[in-house]
Amino acid sequence: MNEKSYTELMKLGAMKRNRMKENFIQDLYIEMLLSEIQLTVEKEKLQRKIDLAIDRRDKKSFLHLSSELKEINKRFGL
Repeated sequence: MNEKSYTELMKLGAMKRNRMKENFIQDLYIEMLLSEIQLTVEKEKLQRKIDLAIDRRDKKSFLHLSSELKEINKRFGL
């Protein structure tokens, strides 16, 4: 039969745990990267809208959009 020794089983278990840790860290990194990209895109869109409101001298839209941008910056600690 192809039975594994206790030592082999312990090594396999340790390797599996290490792989799971590495996968968790990699998934966390990917999630953080995607959040950063999403934040950057959202901020860029708001900046363009704010610039347009300034060009059109639309104070109401400017104030509203600026408030949104402040909230985003506040939410992400910027």
